[in-house]
Formats: sequence, C-alpha cells, structure tokens
Amino acid sequence: MGAFSIWHWLIVLLIVVMVFGTKKLKNIGSDLGGAVKGFKDGMKEGGQTPEEAAAQPGQVAQDARIDKSAIDVEAKQKS
Repeated sequence: MGAFSIWHWLIVLLIVVMVFGTKKLKNIGSDLGGAVKGFKDGMKEGGQTPEEAAAQPGQVAQDARIDKSAIDVEAKQKS
C-alpha cells in the first residue's frame, strides 16, 4: 500500500503529458539541464583563487562597480 506500482506512475505521466504537452515538458527539461550545468560550472569556479577567476575572459569581477548611468529610468517611474 505504501508504494505505487508501475501502472500508477504511467497514469500520472500520461496525465502530466496531457496537461502540459510535450513541447512545454521539453522546454522545462532543457531549462533544468541548463541550470544544472550552470550550477556545476559555478562550483568549479568556486575552488579557484580570485586571481584565476579574474584571468578568465568573459567573466565579471566580483568587485565590479555598478554604473549608475545604466539604471533604467522607466523602471523607477513605474514603481
């Protein structure tokens, strides 16, 4: 009684596919995969010294200052 059989899981899977559709489930799967990859990359970078992390191209330094001229003025006016 405590565990579901394979038939219970197949029925649940069928209902989920009917509700969300295969395209949306595919998008969710790819988004989840990208998030896991980003997490793994972040964990790898966490073990580096600050000098090694700064030497990598395309990475933003942790102590980068925010350019106040780039703040969206319309966003301030909406709130």
